[in-house]
Amino acid sequence: MGWLKGVSRRDAWDASAQALSRVRLRDLSERKSHQLSGGQLRRLGIAGALVHRSEILLLDEPTAGLDPSQRQVFRELLGELREGVQVVVSTHQTEDLSDIYDHVIVLESGTVRYQGGTEGFLSMAPSDTVPGRQAEGAYTRLIQREA
Repeated sequence: MGWLKGVSRRDAWDASAQALSRVRLRDLSERKSHQLSGGQLRRLGIAGALVHRSEILLLDEPTAGLDPSQRQVFRELLGELREGVQVVVSTHQTEDLSDIYDHVIVLESGTVRYQGGTEGFLSMAPSDTVPGRQAEGAYTRLIQREA
């Protein structure tokens, strides 16, 4: 990926080794991409962006289809990437919200319905919301109030 973005072949090779280590795929570097799991492929994509020192990562539904252990690895990776890389995620999977993200923007039909801190968003959930479902409750309450 680095070479495709104009990084010299040697620098791209060195940076790819570092990026694979950073996303915990160094031990699998000899495998072809079709031999990797879904979670490993997502991390490989992030490694590709890290090779040429991307300052921002745009991720669409990054944890969709991942098993619980892969989701945990992915959450840890995003936490580590906060140093030096801005991560923007589009997702419907709200269960990771409080563990990973610090800012929320809720869009409905192209209109911003909420923009602010995760804690403020989660506090919008009704008081009788089932534990672990605060994001879902806050979203539902917000959309119903705006309708």
